[in-house]
Amino acid sequence: MASRIELIQQMPIFGAIGAETIEFLLGEAPVTHVRRGDFFFHEDDTPTCMFVLESGHVTVSKNWREHELLIRRLGPGDCFGEMALLDLCPRSATVRADEDCSAIELTSANLYRLFEHNVEQFALIQMNIAREMSRRLRVTDDLLFRAQMGEVLEAPERL
Repeated sequence: MASRIELIQQMPIFGAIGAETIEFLLGEAPVTHVRRGDFFFHEDDTPTCMFVLESGHVTVSKNWREHELLIRRLGPGDCFGEMALLDLCPRSATVRADEDCSAIELTSANLYRLFEHNVEQFALIQMNIAREMSRRLRVTDDLLFRAQMGEVLEAPERL
């Protein structure tokens, strides 16, 4: 459990969150195992949770004109699917396991339990999620601007 807590505390979404709070969240959070080549979810799926990648690597991609385009690659300690905790919109991308993976699954219900247990820590996690999404949006805005200006772009390894 200690290694999981340390892994999660290193993530921007869980920055400044106490070990007791992380342990509380993990108490009800299952670990999902996905084999190499299988999917955590597909673009347009109904969102149910976010994932914290404990082991393995994944590829995040989007479909465009019947082609799968790389958005980014993620590894242990990264999270994905966090928009599911803030909106009810379908998944915006597909996430495929590049190798056998294990990931902690966090749902809205997990966070609601935290809200009932410790509203301050809940609010901090919500703010951290918003900050991370804002950071990713700024990178995307910059890429879009550069593309509109005709600059040749390379896909960032990470957003």
